[in-house]
Amino acid sequence: MNEKLIIRGGKPLHGEVKVGGAKNAAVAVLPACILSDGVCVIDNLPDINDVSVLKRTLENLGAKIEQPNKHSLKIDCTTIDTATADFDIVRHVRASYYLLGALMSRFDVVKVMLPGGCAIGERPIDQHIKGFTAMGATVITEYGMLKATVPEGCLHGADIYLDCVSVGATINIMLAAVKANGVTTLVNAAKEPHVVDVANMLRMMGAKISGAGTDIIRIRGVEKLSGINYSIIPDQIETGTLMVAAAGTKGDVTITNVIPTHMEALSAKLMEMGIHIEEGESTIRVWADGHYKAAHIKTMPYPGFPTDLQQPVTVLLSVADGTSLIEENMFESRFKHINEIRRMGANVTINGRVAVVEGVEKLTGAPVRATDLRAGAALVIAGLMADGITEIDNVKYIDRGYDHIEEKFISLGADITRKEFPMTDDENDFDTFA
Repeated sequence: MNEKLIIRGGKPLHGEVKVGGAKNAAVAVLPACILSDGVCVIDNLPDINDVSVLKRTLENLGAKIEQPNKHSLKIDCTTIDTATADFDIVRHVRASYYLLGALMSRFDVVKVMLPGGCAIGERPIDQHIKGFTAMGATVITEYGMLKATVPEGCLHGADIYLDCVSVGATINIMLAAVKANGVTTLVNAAKEPHVVDVANMLRMMGAKISGAGTDIIRIRGVEKLSGINYSIIPDQIETGTLMVAAAGTKGDVTITNVIPTHMEALSAKLMEMGIHIEEGESTIRVWADGHYKAAHIKTMPYPGFPTDLQQPVTVLLSVADGTSLIEENMFESRFKHINEIRRMGANVTINGRVAVVEGVEKLTGAPVRATDLRAGAALVIAGLMADGITEIDNVKYIDRGYDHIEEKFISLGADITRKEFPMTDDENDFDTFA
C-alpha cells in the first residue's frame, strides 16, 4: 500500500508544539554506540524510519537492543560478532557509512553496503576515504560494498585536511579516530550542531576530543570508551520546518524544546521578510500577518543558511511580494520540489543552481509527489498554505526524517489526513531510497 497525506489548506496554525530529537544526530549516535565497551542508553530519539533501519542493522550485526519506549533505546554492542553489513536494509539510509568508521575500531576488515538516502545530487564519500586512508586503512569498493582493511589491527592518528566541508566525513573520521593510536587533527571540519552533539556524546564516554564546533578538531585516541546515558539534541531542521509553516499559514505558534542559537540564520531571514520572531531560553514564537517581503538566500555550511531548509523557505517566498533569488550551493539537485509547487501556482524559474521566485498572490491545492525528505516537508507547508485540497504522494520520504509530522500540525489546528492507497505499477518500480 502507498500512503498519502491529504491536506485541506488555508487554516492558520496556532498553539504550542514540541520539537523531537535531531535526525541527523541520531543516525550518527547509534553507530557510535559500537565504540562503547558497555551499555548505552540513548534518549530523545526521533521515531522515524532511518532510526528503525539503523536499529535493525545493529541487531543484525549482533547487538542486543531493548526499547523502553518509542524515543529510547538501550544498546549493548559488546555482543557484535561480525563486521559485515551486507543487509539490504543498509542501503536505505545515507548514514550507514558511519558503521564503517565505528567498526574499524574493533575489526581488521569491515564491509558495509554502499549507502543510499535521498537523491539530491552528488554526495561523494571521497573525503571519508581520504581520512581513513591517512589513518592507515585501505578502502576499496568491492561487489557493491565498501571494504576497509586495517593492516596492523589499529588505525593511527593523522593530520587530515578536508577538501570541502563535509558533515558526514567529519563525524565518520571522529568515530574512527577516538580509539586510534595517537592524535588526529581534522582541518576544515564541519561545525553543524549534530557534529558537536556526537562529539559531546563521545567525550562523555571517555573520548578526548577538542574543537568540535570549530573548523579544527583534535582527537587523541584512547583504549576504552564506557557506556553512557545520553539525550540527543532537538532537531534544528524540524524546528525550522515548524517556523516556516507557522509563518506561511499566517499563524502564531510557540515551538518548545529548541536551541534558538541553532536557528539564527533562519530567524534572521524570516525577520527580514517581515515575520515576527520571539526567542526564549528554549522556545521560539513565530507569528505573521501574511505580508511577506522578498529575500535572497544562499545555502552554506553551518552557521550559514542550511540547505535542508531551502526547500521549505522557497515555498514561503513563492507568495512574498517581489522577486526572490535562491542560490543552492550545497547540492545541485535540490530544486526538484519546484516542479511540484508550480502545480500549485508558484512562479519559479531555475538557472543552474539559482532559482528565481516571483511572488504570487496565493497557492492552490493540487496532487503532488515528494521527491526527497525535505522536498516532502516543503510540500506539506505548501499544502497548509494553499487554498483547497493538496494530496501528497510518496510520504515514505517524509517519514524518513520527520517524527509523525502530520500529528504535530494537527495539534496546531491543521486539517491533515493520512490515507492508504493501492500502489500503481510505476510506484512499485520506484526506488524509495534512491
